[in-house]
Amino acid sequence: LISVSYCLLFAAQRHVLTYMEDAVSQLLENREDISQYGIARFFTEYFNSVRQGTHILFREFSFVQATPHNRASFLRTFWRCFRTVGKNGGKYFQHLLLSSQEYHCLLQLLCPDFPVELTQKAARIVLMDDAMDCLMSFSDFLFAFQIQFYYSEFLESVASIYQDLLAGKNPNTVIVPTSSSGQHRQRQPPSDCSPLDGVEASLFYQCLESLCDRSKYSCPPSALVKEMLSSAQRLTFYGFLMALAKDQGINRALGALPDKGDLFLDPAMDQELEKLVAQVSGLSISGPTSSSGDTANLPVRNSPRINSPWKPLHHRRKMDAESEGSNEETDSSEN
Repeated sequence: LISVSYCLLFAAQRHVLTYMEDAVSQLLENREDISQYGIARFFTEYFNSVRQGTHILFREFSFVQATPHNRASFLRTFWRCFRTVGKNGGKYFQHLLLSSQEYHCLLQLLCPDFPVELTQKAARIVLMDDAMDCLMSFSDFLFAFQIQFYYSEFLESVASIYQDLLAGKNPNTVIVPTSSSGQHRQRQPPSDCSPLDGVEASLFYQCLESLCDRSKYSCPPSALVKEMLSSAQRLTFYGFLMALAKDQGINRALGALPDKGDLFLDPAMDQELEKLVAQVSGLSISGPTSSSGDTANLPVRNSPRINSPWKPLHHRRKMDAESEGSNEETDSSEN
């Protein structure tokens, strides 16, 4: 019984059932396509994609935010996909300033139904107000977005605690969100009772420590939060969120993004980009053509295959269906 209980606890902590249910659901939805190469290969590809973190690509938001591993995988994928602009020698996003809406468009490229509310909340951490038309650097937005997205339910409860402290209420009674998403609840900016003065940091931490002890959702390590607040006497709500976003200890504990100093370094991805650049450069060299239009003498192009991340089969089938009726082939690397 102890062994069975341990296995069930491990499965629950790792959200094994979530992935099993999703795998079976996709298996049933795409059974005709999967029957061509076998069920065993399907499950192998699926769980390899979960291990590699590519399983969240182009999936619905309800799945992207379903588990801590999914959230961390989405953060890592967003960073790797958009840390550079793949032209003009590879200029970094750190040289650009984008708006909240533009960052939301980038998020939707990976998750089409990603809610705009989460993007706006992340932007408010950076901007500290409601000036949503202001521009932000990629690094500032990314670390703020990480905190808002990964700790979404935790921050909902923190907002309630902060409001109670401002109003002089008993903060021991805290309503923890029961929704699995948490993004549907609108968090009102804590603006009552002199918000510029903030609340007492030590009392605020005591409430957060109690929240972390009984919360079933992901929370920042309480020891790191305590260390972060130890030097402050009072703090505001958005000041606390900004401190979370900038704390590299919390970033390392979460494990999705590199340190800020290494944010624009990704040797593996750089190597792949260099291969693409070399490939495109080779395509620009044209071979001799004959007047008859014979292409037999043209140099043969051996394009290197780049392994693409595993995607749900219904997306593959949708892409195949959309390409029917057209005889033109498009090489995305030549665009």
